[in-house]
Amino acid sequence: MGNLSGMTAKVTLSFSDETIEEARRFAKREGLSLSAWMDQAAREKALREVFTAHATAVGRAGLDLESAALADAQEAAMVDDVLFGGGRPRAA
Repeated sequence: MGNLSGMTAKVTLSFSDETIEEARRFAKREGLSLSAWMDQAAREKALREVFTAHATAVGRAGLDLESAALADAQEAAMVDDVLFGGGRPRAA
């Protein structure tokens, strides 16, 4: 079972019966204590919020990172073609 190492605060929280039963089931399935599972779930939710906010800011700034990444991949493929010949896979 997961333990509480690294846990530094003890708080009292209230959940619906349905939510707590699902959380217990998921924690058990993953071999974690309920506290460790809830800590992990809260951390993952916080990270999703940060990443979503970042993606929104990038979009507002008009940056198209996907297109830039695709252009980089196409450029790398062109260089490979010139250096290693068309259609021939390069040696690893």
